[in-house]
Amino acid sequence: MEVTFAQTPLFNWQGHRGCRGLMPENTIPAFLKALDYGVNTLELDVVISKDKKVVVSHDPYFHADFSIKPDGTPVPKSPKIVLYDLNYDEIKRYDVGSNGNPNFPEQQKQKTYKPLLSEMIEAVEVYRVKNKLPLFLYNIEIKSEEKEYDKSQPQPAEFSDLVYREIMAQLPPERIVLQSFDFNVLKHWKKQIDAGKYKKVALSALVANAKGIEKNIEDLGFTPDIYSPYYLLLSTERVQQLHKMGMQVVPWTVNTTEEMRKVKAMGVDGIITDYPNRIPKS
Repeated sequence: MEVTFAQTPLFNWQGHRGCRGLMPENTIPAFLKALDYGVNTLELDVVISKDKKVVVSHDPYFHADFSIKPDGTPVPKSPKIVLYDLNYDEIKRYDVGSNGNPNFPEQQKQKTYKPLLSEMIEAVEVYRVKNKLPLFLYNIEIKSEEKEYDKSQPQPAEFSDLVYREIMAQLPPERIVLQSFDFNVLKHWKKQIDAGKYKKVALSALVANAKGIEKNIEDLGFTPDIYSPYYLLLSTERVQQLHKMGMQVVPWTVNTTEEMRKVKAMGVDGIITDYPNRIPKS
């Protein structure tokens, strides 16, 4: 029997972009390393290429801090090289690991690339079976902003359909959480699930604003399975309020062992971290 997010009795430790603090973010090496540290969930982001492939990437462009062009020259800050303007064969030729990330000095530098979502899932599932690891979940963020529709990304409906087809071809819905800061994306998934057009997956509302719980849920128009705020927006009282409203609480991004202990003590259901090696042992 598959273990769903709602049923799992374990505290849900999530590797943010794999393990951004230790390996190049959102790359296959980062996801494999996160599994080595025993995370229950791999957290990742997806964008769309010009040829409508689902690519694992936080940004809809190549980040100048750590990306290298196929000819070996640095990626410029401006103009941005947008993934939605490139076919995936071109995207794969960019190196996003050799430079490391200046904001994460412990990150291991290595030549690597932005994988397809399908390729990433296949790689980590092979690794899971080979190493006899327990089932884990995928927390997939659709990177979407209203001002970017039809510029650096498709409209939410097309974006969602592309992602839905990819994940359903490889995974049971019980192992998927779909998250977004863009409530239009979450509304679309809710509508499709309610209409029977999408299988039920857990929906998670990412929150970075200080509007408050009630206002965010009002804006969303339904109660999601998971409320995923910036961790400094939380208190024990707010966690209790969210639980009473029927939501699980999974804050981001908590990066020191001390803060992990403090946030866990508030009663949250999981924590998203760049450093799964810092997860407290007790």
